[in-house]
Amino acid sequence: MFGGGGMNPRKMKQMMKQMGIDVEELDAERVVIETADGDDLVFDGAQVTKMDAQGQETYQIVGSPDSVADAGGGGGAASAVEGDADPALDDAADADDSDDGIPEEDVKLVAQQAGVSKEAAREALEAANGEPARAISDLQ
Repeated sequence: MFGGGGMNPRKMKQMMKQMGIDVEELDAERVVIETADGDDLVFDGAQVTKMDAQGQETYQIVGSPDSVADAGGGGGAASAVEGDADPALDDAADADDSDDGIPEEDVKLVAQQAGVSKEAAREALEAANGEPARAISDLQ
């Protein structure tokens, strides 16, 4: 009997905690899902649950959505695509913003994975001939 149809909610929560699953209720007022076809789904007053199982976050939305042409966030599907294009261009511009030719994305990755500053990460990448895996390994 998996499903917990008649199981005590407290016992279910305890079992999930033992399995390393953390469940948290979020106090969401509004949830908007922007779809590619332009008909956005808007959940007002929905019940939102966040579940973290071994580092993988899952969100569950319970409620009845309204389908709207534009939820007001990005001006429709065309604007959402245009809005996504600008950060991509910014990332491309930032990718080689230093004289050493090391992409900023690699610097951020090494800094995050090794737990060091961006300056230390850049130095490690220079020493590792721009190879992020080697730089992270050298820093650890």
